[in-house]
Amino acid sequence: MEREVRVATMADVARLAGVSIATVSHVLNGTRAVRPATRALVLDAVRAADYTPNSVAQSLATARTTTIGLALSAISNPFLGELIHAIEAEAARQGYTLLLVDPHEDPDYEDTVIRRLHARRVDGVLFAPSARPGEALKYLGARGVPTVLVDRLIDDRMDQVGSENVEAVAGLVAHLAGRGHRRVALVAGHPGLQTTVERIEGYRLGLRRAGLDRDPRLLVDGHSAEEPARVAVHALLATAHPPTAVITGNNSMTIGAMQAFREAGVDVPRDVALACFDDFPWADLFAPRLTVVAQPFAEMGREAVRLLLRRMADPTAEPVTTRLTPRFVHRDSCGCP
Repeated sequence: MEREVRVATMADVARLAGVSIATVSHVLNGTRAVRPATRALVLDAVRAADYTPNSVAQSLATARTTTIGLALSAISNPFLGELIHAIEAEAARQGYTLLLVDPHEDPDYEDTVIRRLHARRVDGVLFAPSARPGEALKYLGARGVPTVLVDRLIDDRMDQVGSENVEAVAGLVAHLAGRGHRRVALVAGHPGLQTTVERIEGYRLGLRRAGLDRDPRLLVDGHSAEEPARVAVHALLATAHPPTAVITGNNSMTIGAMQAFREAGVDVPRDVALACFDDFPWADLFAPRLTVVAQPFAEMGREAVRLLLRRMADPTAEPVTTRLTPRFVHRDSCGCP
């Protein structure tokens, strides 16, 4: 005769923890603040009882699914790994599961994936908008979906978190100008993206501060990708007066630039100095080691989730824009001794 397996209930968890069933519910569903010590007792009891919440029943009862949607293009880009990991870890710590979609910087497809996330009844959306995100944002706003913009800050009427871009790039220009460079080029990202717009603004600001001429031939599109950046750098090197220093607008374009330098027989930093926006794990292993501006992706991811949970708890709260300061990482590629 088979032995009947008894499934643990919320009442079992409450009895083990010495708290009420309501307190267990608040801890598991995040519906009310619970003291850290009490929360720890409940979570220990959940593990001891091997209790598994009925998420379907919970979502029907509370209209919540404890899922967060993340719409982020180019998720295969290594620099985004830290951001995604931080978002997932913070979401999990708060009891949420992450649904990840890649809009591929396509505004039409972006609208489609946002609608799909909403159809999955996510409780909120973290969104890195494309250059033309109007329809997607209109859809989220019309349906009151709690939303936080990540990385690309385009509307201070919404919650948003990202890096400071203008002063960061101006600082790279200043550093290179301080090394005596008079012709500093920028390989810019995908046209129209807010991060691209801000980094170009920072580049121009840095030129003005350093008293350098603004030569339009030194500002080229790298489209945020390796191959377009490789082609763009080859074009820079082929001009009558090529740059003596190059700034790349993200890490994918840095790789493309390094390929172009190698193919052209150009030595970095002997022939041309290189400074980059975005750090990545092997930037310290290249020869030369890359001088970069490192974005605080771990902090950005955690703050994005915190802002979203705040918005979900209080839809009427004043919107918050958080600008995080990148860190200048000084290595060899800028030509400093």
